[in-house]
Amino acid sequence: MKTAKNAHELIAQYAPQEVHYYSDPATGLKTIIVIHSTALGPATGGTRFYPYQSWEVALEDALKLAQAMSYKCALAELPFGGGKGVIVGDPKREKTPELLRAYARVVQQFDGRFMTGEDVGISAEDLEVMMRETKFLAGAKGVTRDLSTVTAHGVVYGLKACFQTVFGNSSLKGRTLAVQGAGKVGYYLIKLLAAEGAKLLVSDIDRRALEIVQSEFGVRVVEPPEAIYAVECDAFVPCALGGIINDTTLPLLNCKIVAGSANNQLKEPRHGDRLHEFGILYAPDYVINAGGLIAGVQDLLGGSVEKALHETEKIYGRLLKIFEISRREGLAPHRVADRIAEERLRAQHREAS
Repeated sequence: MKTAKNAHELIAQYAPQEVHYYSDPATGLKTIIVIHSTALGPATGGTRFYPYQSWEVALEDALKLAQAMSYKCALAELPFGGGKGVIVGDPKREKTPELLRAYARVVQQFDGRFMTGEDVGISAEDLEVMMRETKFLAGAKGVTRDLSTVTAHGVVYGLKACFQTVFGNSSLKGRTLAVQGAGKVGYYLIKLLAAEGAKLLVSDIDRRALEIVQSEFGVRVVEPPEAIYAVECDAFVPCALGGIINDTTLPLLNCKIVAGSANNQLKEPRHGDRLHEFGILYAPDYVINAGGLIAGVQDLLGGSVEKALHETEKIYGRLLKIFEISRREGLAPHRVADRIAEERLRAQHREAS
């Protein structure tokens, strides 16, 4: 049986550039900010407001997500590195304008070395509050009101690359997709997939979210929510929290493709290897869900939503390249994506030294 790793072990495992902890008793703010790498540019990554069970769990989430952001930026060929902020607490009970402004002041202290934006528990409206204290926010200048829409577009391009690879045809019309999560990205993705003519099976722990997509798009609801793993489908599309491909869920899968917007879908890298062994094509999450990041970067660089959508289309080609190398070398796609990202980060380190 595995024992939980302590903070020192976790930091040693992910080897980030910096880890910062801040608290503000006046507002109740408790936050960790991780800068994984600035080799390609300033660290960027959303802020997650979540009721973590412990500091170790919060730290591990921040470390994983910051590393994924470094890899995401490298694969998307963006001039930014990876970082992540997590705020420990229940946003439904503890999020206040004062707390958000206190957090924004922490972000401001980095003077541009760390830039942040939306994630679980942090909305576009929250960014408007934070703008009073810091300018280092992606998605706050109005390139697109909601980065989730661009993320969803990217996932559609990624799914088409998956279907092209597995079935020799990128069309989603008539294909059965099991979507886990009908939240921000999930809603927009379901809308786009319905327009593509896909058959949609959807699960979510939020009954209201299910009622909305069922009413608007005629999806079939899967209950209980955990039954989504075993439904027969062409593609399982995770759009909720991470770690959902694990020892328990992996044997239940009844699909040819796993591709969705959730971060850190693999509980551990070995689960990606198992998907490969089972003949299930996995789209590395930080490649397929990069649309929101791409839009956020356009916001920071003064670009446009049209430019963001154009850049997001490139997810299709990036995944095709990864899948081809995977087929040729017999490596799982997530291993190929990690290797490409790490090579780019090392090359930039060499140029800088």
